[in-house]
Amino acid sequence: MPTTPATAAHSSSNGTAEAIMLELVDENGTTIGTAEKLAAHQPPGQLHRAFSVFLFDEQGRLLLQRRALGKYHSPGVWSNTCCGHPYPGEAPFAAAARRTYEELGISPSLLAEAGTVRYNHPDPASGLVEQEFNHLFVGMAQERPAPDSEEVGETAFVTAEELAERHARSPFSAWFMTVLDAARPAIRELTGPSAGW
Repeated sequence: MPTTPATAAHSSSNGTAEAIMLELVDENGTTIGTAEKLAAHQPPGQLHRAFSVFLFDEQGRLLLQRRALGKYHSPGVWSNTCCGHPYPGEAPFAAAARRTYEELGISPSLLAEAGTVRYNHPDPASGLVEQEFNHLFVGMAQERPAPDSEEVGETAFVTAEELAERHARSPFSAWFMTVLDAARPAIRELTGPSAGW
């Protein structure tokens, strides 16, 4: 994984990973504390800050990723370009750009806020719960993805029609349709009406 100022601040000096902390929030998105990442996802789940990124190419195709099989949460399923959690005190926009680079080797262009959405999605396969206050971002992918294999199994650019076909036959993350639907107005503004989003 590439080292950035944020990741360097969250790695221990002896090379072992520190517990990853998430920002707990109230229903209005106001920070109320922190919790360890896995603990925050244990049933019934603790409401925490998250982000979801949707990047498109110049043809208006969405960049999807299939989560790596080694992920403890939702492994091997398709999802949006990138999603994750800001570190406590980290701006969601900065976290979205950071994780997109760490996971996919892409620095998004024209990255813009696309609202927020709050949801509660249990994941039957893992038993974990996504209780998230999610900050949405849309932008352009003008570089070829270079995924970190520990994070991403594969990537694909899809049209709206191809996404519908893929979604009908392949497993997707529990949160995918919720965040996609919430981001659609900003996606349409970015890609234009002809892209079909």
